[in-house]
Amino acid sequence: MRVMIAVLLATASFLSPLSVLAGSSDVEATIKSVNVENLSLVLDDGKTYSLPEEFNFDGLQSGVKVIVFYTEIDGKRVVDDLEVVQ
Repeated sequence: MRVMIAVLLATASFLSPLSVLAGSSDVEATIKSVNVENLSLVLDDGKTYSLPEEFNFDGLQSGVKVIVFYTEIDGKRVVDDLEVVQ
């Protein structure tokens, strides 16, 4: 029984760093610029975030404060969700 528990704990500790890579992050910042043609936006943190094709740009403009939920894929920040801060 102890061997079984040890194997399970070792497996869990080995796989735990992989879950961090798949996780989503978020940032609260102000929009610096919006590019509808390239499906991207730049925040005041200086980083560019890619948006999906079906993204609704209504109300997004420079100076709007937002919370961006994103996943980093191949070095690009891809937006999963965006919330305007009132």
